[in-house]
Amino acid sequence: MRITGAEALVKCLEEEKVEVVFGYPGGAVLEVYDALFYNKKIKHVLTRSEQAAAHAASGYARVSGKVGVCIATSGPGATNLVTGIATAYMDSIPIVAITGQVPLSQIGGDMFQEVDITGATAPFTKHNYLVKNASDIPRIVKEAFHIASTGRPGPVLIDLPKDVARDKIDFVYPREVFLKGYKPTLQGHPLQIIKAAEAINNAKRPVILAGGGVVSSGAYEELKILSETADIPVAVSLMGISSFPGEHSLFLGMAGTHGMPWANEALKKADLIVALGCRFNDRLTGGARGFDENAKIIHIDVDPAEIGKNVKVDIPIVGDIKNVLCELLKRIEKRSRKDWKEYLEGLKGKELVEGCSDISPLDIIGELYEQTKGDLIITTDVGAHQMWTARYYKFKYPRSFITSGGLGTMGYGLPAAIGAKIANPKKQVIHITGDGSFQMNFAELATLRENDLSVKIILFNNRGLGLVKELQDIHCGGRYSQVHFGFLPDFVKLSESYGIKALKVERKNALKKAISTMLQEEGSFLLECILTMEARVKSMLRKEEAYESYFGSIS
Repeated sequence: MRITGAEALVKCLEEEKVEVVFGYPGGAVLEVYDALFYNKKIKHVLTRSEQAAAHAASGYARVSGKVGVCIATSGPGATNLVTGIATAYMDSIPIVAITGQVPLSQIGGDMFQEVDITGATAPFTKHNYLVKNASDIPRIVKEAFHIASTGRPGPVLIDLPKDVARDKIDFVYPREVFLKGYKPTLQGHPLQIIKAAEAINNAKRPVILAGGGVVSSGAYEELKILSETADIPVAVSLMGISSFPGEHSLFLGMAGTHGMPWANEALKKADLIVALGCRFNDRLTGGARGFDENAKIIHIDVDPAEIGKNVKVDIPIVGDIKNVLCELLKRIEKRSRKDWKEYLEGLKGKELVEGCSDISPLDIIGELYEQTKGDLIITTDVGAHQMWTARYYKFKYPRSFITSGGLGTMGYGLPAAIGAKIANPKKQVIHITGDGSFQMNFAELATLRENDLSVKIILFNNRGLGLVKELQDIHCGGRYSQVHFGFLPDFVKLSESYGIKALKVERKNALKKAISTMLQEEGSFLLECILTMEARVKSMLRKEEAYESYFGSIS
């Protein structure tokens, strides 16, 4: 039986075991949505913007470990996906984005809602396709899912012209993928692994630096065994959070410009850094020239382009982190590094938040942890609330911290929470946001209600852009330009207008009960926490500031 290209596309999604897609219809994807109408196996979630569809697909992928799928029409629908696609690319998240396009014969004619979306997204997709023949759809979809999910994961875009979606084909789905030139290296070089093991066994002050690659590889248990066997403390990048238990005695916390001072100190004083799936970008190194001067660096990454890009690497190993660690562990000797651990433990002190009149961000995150003990999934937007969450919540399980790390996308967290909840409906999902970020995508409250999803929202309201203000303090001499909101909506009433219960808390003594009320609510709930604009975390490492001068103040 012959079927249309659009029907073939939907059947391909079935073949890839896709259970849910996130999207927003339009004229150029009418045929695709008509095919979805008759499909009983794939759930479609109608978001309130295409950008949110991409973010929801990302949240779904990050929690489930599967490929997320989003759909948008041509023109502005496709361009609205761009931020979500770029967000997924920067954080190495596997999504397949499907866009409609004007008919092939009309491409280049400046037609209604025509845009070169394959050209626009080429810099931040792993690959993209303009489908020119309906018979190519099965092969293209098979390749797209393979590329998105293998090697270093990332987004792939499929642009489907309207006439191609209507053309009929005999449907046969390929069982295998044949891609010349695309063969990610999954097994590390044996000699490099031997060198790495020797370096670890002989090191006196080693530190493991775990990045997002540990999460995408699923190498949590191997990381834990390596740390415990060799008695090595573990610091994480922002994307590496949840790769190692937050309550573990060897956990140092997040390193980097907004990280814990003792985690940064460990990296500075280490004689060996074992870097697992991290990019060494400026948010991690602080842009400091002195970052890699004292330590030998082992860098294990599935993407060879990341090794040696930002720091000097002594022992590079290209391969899947889980596979490499499995081989590495065979050569790791049992060690005790008591003096090194005691030195780092002695650096730890009580964290302070400046400028809090009553409720502190630490109070909120601390009380949330006391009542949940790490057994939840947290999504965040981007801002001060993101850094407070990353620093102070102790994540217990892998794939439980979902945030935009590389691109730093405000408005990411709420749609990502929708995807996360659909991926794991039995797990409590908390979205932590700020008043700035929340206003970027609050229309997705309607998506929550429409799909009867239970997502709890903690909104840090400081009436402005707190993290930007903090940066203006550091770099602009306290000249505050456009960081204070002159008007804000009533967030409680806004939430209630979507049929979602809400509560405002302004005093610390009301916080415990408020969080308990939120957690016990069966449906979605918004908890607005009033903070002062001056609330900020001490000990932020300044970008472009040398590590030596920074650590001189705490050593």
